[in-house]
Amino acid sequence: MFECLKTALEHPATIGMDLDDPFLTSMRRKIIDEKPFLQRIYEEWYNMISAELPDRTGLVLEVGSGAAPGKKYVPELITSDVSPYPWVSMAADAQHLPFVKRSLRGIVMNNVLHHLPDPQAFFREAERCVTDGGVIAMIEPWNTAWSRVVYKNLHHEPFDPGATSWCLNSSGPLSAANGALPWILFHRDADQFFSKNPGWRLEKRKVFMPFRYLVSGGVSLRNLAPLWSYQLWAGLESVLEPLNRYLGMFALLVLRKHEVDEGRTRD
Repeated sequence: MFECLKTALEHPATIGMDLDDPFLTSMRRKIIDEKPFLQRIYEEWYNMISAELPDRTGLVLEVGSGAAPGKKYVPELITSDVSPYPWVSMAADAQHLPFVKRSLRGIVMNNVLHHLPDPQAFFREAERCVTDGGVIAMIEPWNTAWSRVVYKNLHHEPFDPGATSWCLNSSGPLSAANGALPWILFHRDADQFFSKNPGWRLEKRKVFMPFRYLVSGGVSLRNLAPLWSYQLWAGLESVLEPLNRYLGMFALLVLRKHEVDEGRTRD
């Protein structure tokens, strides 16, 4: 049943395309431009992320910008992607960032962490580049009773809350994914994560948005809701906010860097 529904909802512009084909990212930029409902979601997300950035001087890097219109909403972003798309500021590997020590006041990501082949390598590199008091602010998929049904049956990416490894096996920049990875790192394995990364503290974890992204169709499915209904959906989600631990599909995650003993050893 779900497979038939997924096929019926698939956006016609992306049917049959290789997830790692750079042209797919170009197509998704076009899809976002044609979906005002989805644009409102991105505007809200980037406003949430921007609000978490420290009020100080310093650069702000977006990792894995891809098709996301972050610079439209946060003009000071240095956009980057592992692929050298002409619309991003630079090509950069999240595990080997081209910045000197403590030169960034923040790193932001929008649905990117769960694609990183080795998240532990990224967080160590981010700790090197981000100044004390700086942040990593990101919006990522989250594991709840409702989101598991959606992500496992209607989404095009793997979603495995039971994964024993934080690392991803596939080498493709988009096909490599585990949508449950943020939940694994910052809920299931949180004690282990912060033991390995004592320079970071989880300052905020807000689970939210059970329906709006789904009815927007995102970048891979057809739009299911007109723009005029945006506030109606937002109102419904506001009423259901106490149930977001069961219904939310995304989480705003904010990590703040603090000083640690340079001589402290890690796993």
